[in-house]
Amino acid sequence: MINRRNQGGILCGLLLTAILLNGCSGSAKLPAAATTIEAKATTPANAKPAIAPIDKTTLRVTIAATGDIMLGSDYPEDRLPDDDGAAFLASVTAELQSADIVFGNLEGVLMDGGEPEKTCQNPKACYLFRTPSRYAAHLASAGFDVMSLANNHAVDFGEAGRDASMRALQAVGILHSGREGDVALWSRGDLSYALIAFSPTRGSHDLLDYEKYLPQIRELAAINDIVIVSFHGGAEGADGGERLGFGMEYAYGEKRGDVVAFAHAMIDAGADLVIGHGPHIPRAIEIYKDRAIAYSLGNFATYYGISVSDTKGYAPVLRVELDGTGKLIGGSVASYIQVRPGGPQPDTQQRAWKMISELSLLDFPDANTRLSPDGRFDAGNGESL
Repeated sequence: MINRRNQGGILCGLLLTAILLNGCSGSAKLPAAATTIEAKATTPANAKPAIAPIDKTTLRVTIAATGDIMLGSDYPEDRLPDDDGAAFLASVTAELQSADIVFGNLEGVLMDGGEPEKTCQNPKACYLFRTPSRYAAHLASAGFDVMSLANNHAVDFGEAGRDASMRALQAVGILHSGREGDVALWSRGDLSYALIAFSPTRGSHDLLDYEKYLPQIRELAAINDIVIVSFHGGAEGADGGERLGFGMEYAYGEKRGDVVAFAHAMIDAGADLVIGHGPHIPRAIEIYKDRAIAYSLGNFATYYGISVSDTKGYAPVLRVELDGTGKLIGGSVASYIQVRPGGPQPDTQQRAWKMISELSLLDFPDANTRLSPDGRFDAGNGESL
């Protein structure tokens, strides 16, 4: 093997030999071997081949999302499942785990002990939820990757309760967003992600003053491939909560946000997916600028304390496929239903999807969104569903 440090000496020797053999007349030509050695010497020993940039429009990611989750409460009395919640999500686990990323909204707190900041006037109808911190393991086992802690029940036990929820989720590897300044950031494969959650409740990213966060959304979009926005807002229940208000919405005399203006502003600023929850029933979906908006995914897995009668028991699982730039490729809704005391069960009647598709046509009659009877949807600009 030729030591590169000695290549110059060898080259001179070869040149001298050539001159001597050919005499002093005429121009001497270097032997072929010497020419080869000189060419090799000009290439750095540690040079790496150029790597072509990844075309992220060719990448695909599937995201599954659900609505409100409260797996049982031990306050003010024990209302926990008989099996301590072990099987509560069993019927939907395969659906969730088939996605690359799974999101849900955590109602209440994951906390052991502690006292609430508000009191229950009627313990038999107490809307304060304290789930033991060990239940975070059930969420991880079902496939959840990231959760919203931006809702009214996230602070049932004050910020100490939200702190406890954050610790419990972190302990099982689940990311979170909710408290102002708390943004979930992660990478998987060749893509980077951000999720930021909004609510009209104190201490959260403020749904009612969302304009002040638009620079932050633009910044997140500039440094991440996929930006997901979650919100807990909109009118509640079957008495007026089904249809979008296209203006400020209210529940119990409180402002619950102009959710359509909010969602559009988020996407205009760079968000790629907007996921709503809070009304306790499913609402319309919209495709806006090739991005999906789900205005409410209703109640998903709520063990007592939250009504699941009629449409409040519809438990859709939204699934979207995005390319690496966040553009919607297509989506679907799997219909589940809550039948107590069990968790969400597959609904062969597809009631959640029927409700969502009907409301989507009513609220966005001029949209190009295609809605298939089997639960699929897309922007209406691709191949047939």
